[in-house]
Amino acid sequence: MEYFIKEIEIAGKKIIVESGKFAKQANGSCMVRIGDTVVLVTVVAAEDPKIGINFVPLTVDYRERTYAAGKIPGGFFKREARPKDSEILISRLIDRSIRPLLSKFWRNDTQVSAIVLSHDGQNNPEIAAIIGASIALFTSNLPFTIPMASARVCKINGQFVVNPTISDQKISSLDLIVSGTDEALTMVEASAKEILEEEIIEAIELAHSVIKKICLFQKLLPKKSKIRITHSQCSASFKTNIESEAVIKAKEAITISEKKERESFWDFFKKDISSRFCEKYPQECQDMIEIILEDIFFKEAREFILSKKIRMDGRSLEEIRTIACETNVLPRVHGSSLFTRGQTQALVTVTLGTPSDMQIMDELKGEYKERFILHYNFPGFATGEPKSERSTSRREIGHGYLAKRALMAILPDEEDFGYTIRVVSDILESNGSSSMASVCGGSLALFNAGVPVKSSCAGIAMGLIKEHDDYVILTDIAGIEDHIGDMDFKVAGTKKGITALQMDIKISGLTTEIIAHALERAKCGRLFILDKMDSEISIPNNNLSNLAPRIAILTIPQNKIGELIGPGGKNIRKIQEENNVKIDIDEVGKVFISGVESIGVDSAKEYVESLLSEVEIGKIYKGKIIKIMTFGAFAEILPGKEGLIHISQISNQHIKRVEDVINEGDEVKVKVIEIDKQGRINLSVKAVNCE
Repeated sequence: MEYFIKEIEIAGKKIIVESGKFAKQANGSCMVRIGDTVVLVTVVAAEDPKIGINFVPLTVDYRERTYAAGKIPGGFFKREARPKDSEILISRLIDRSIRPLLSKFWRNDTQVSAIVLSHDGQNNPEIAAIIGASIALFTSNLPFTIPMASARVCKINGQFVVNPTISDQKISSLDLIVSGTDEALTMVEASAKEILEEEIIEAIELAHSVIKKICLFQKLLPKKSKIRITHSQCSASFKTNIESEAVIKAKEAITISEKKERESFWDFFKKDISSRFCEKYPQECQDMIEIILEDIFFKEAREFILSKKIRMDGRSLEEIRTIACETNVLPRVHGSSLFTRGQTQALVTVTLGTPSDMQIMDELKGEYKERFILHYNFPGFATGEPKSERSTSRREIGHGYLAKRALMAILPDEEDFGYTIRVVSDILESNGSSSMASVCGGSLALFNAGVPVKSSCAGIAMGLIKEHDDYVILTDIAGIEDHIGDMDFKVAGTKKGITALQMDIKISGLTTEIIAHALERAKCGRLFILDKMDSEISIPNNNLSNLAPRIAILTIPQNKIGELIGPGGKNIRKIQEENNVKIDIDEVGKVFISGVESIGVDSAKEYVESLLSEVEIGKIYKGKIIKIMTFGAFAEILPGKEGLIHISQISNQHIKRVEDVINEGDEVKVKVIEIDKQGRINLSVKAVNCE
């Protein structure tokens, strides 16, 4: 590989690309630097193609070295272990950006690796990683001939900003990542705070203008000669003989509306024709018959939808499958729902926890806590397959994160609702768009749990069948339509606007006109689903579940935190033990009091408030006798604040011994008669009796 170092300026920042110096045994490699964030991206491929597959065997791994941010990994082993969820999500982001541009006939095992070597805390590494993946592939000898690029667009204070800093992203109402070539888009992903469709299109067009500039920059880079792809061929008679039977059977199969029946019919035919043809064409049959049959079904199904403008299950292009919504389906959880759309079903639960239940996130950009957790589970039985449940798959992590981003926009502010919220979506049945069913079910479950969310939120998946200039957009795609289609465009939002979207395609790119059309249709579908959900539950329940913990929140001055905790934690332990509660205090003075019963939480809250109160001269308090002396008694009148009742102030009558009138543990009303220069408090029982 010829050495080069080039740079381009985008949105006021230099993107520096260096190649030919690092990882020279890879098919392609480059170092991409934005600010002081540096990512090494490499691509390697096996020399020989895999036999008997009909997909591109691409793997993408994105990893962050903790030394990149000057950190040592936590835990016992002190080294990076399995990838974090955030690393898996960025791996998927890169994969979805580049996969449509690899030759569909490429069958060599291919691995793209992106390693973050330096992180400045302000420039996100994912944009550098995606651009680096394109450069490593484009300059390599692999069949990647069209460069692509990526750009992030945020909306900050009403203005669109390209590739903002991490700190600026925190105040943005839109976080959009777009990948594409100079002619079309290959991937879109966003989270938003109820953004209108028109604003999304405007942001996408801005991102594409940046992408075009970076693609032109890549075209000028030196590159290797490309590998010529060879793929298995079969005799004309072999293919013709298969087609003579398979086309008729495929046409018959695609008119069967029920999924299982259609699959059984087609599988039976494939087994039958395979057994017969393998006897006559043993060598060719082994590699090609499955691929030919799938190509025939793919072609006939697409032609059926394009020509007849109806779907295999009999629906019109814009028709949404039958929807059923149910809440409060489980007796012991804090909130639950069952959302069914066609043959896709999500059982979603909500669990409310205390601030101590928040998830600690240890990322390169720093450690922080997540109050909202969403987990998505996709067991094998959801599609009728025997599959053991092992570690969480990349797909489950990706679908869960998409649903999480969709629902985050409707959550109440932490100041108003201090609970940690965990949503779990268990997919019980799947035939397309289970992530969007998780959004719908999650919204219903939050309502059922009594979480004061801002509004309901729904999601829908849009599909596309495109041949040359002719195309149709499909609303609420089923699994087979995702399989044969060119696009899987998931859009989630409220009645006001979009909260999340994710677009993946299988063709080389889409125009913004098609995306705008899909967003328009998605909005109609989303509003329809929201109406169905509102018919089940239209506002959050007034009361939380009796099983949920009770929480009270108050804020104290930072200089009072130590006083609340007390020496060696004395004060806070006392409050927790006496009221059966747990108290969490953050660094800015926010106090979270949680417990099983409201009475204990309220009592602890009152105690904390009194602890922070200042003693006033002339005010009467209820005091508890904590110590008896010969000259008087000490009484605690506020948490951590005690005063002396001199023996002369205990009674109107003369007494010889303090114990003759009061004892330790007694509660008496006392009046503050003096606070001396040293802050000592003098109390009187006699003064109260005189009033």
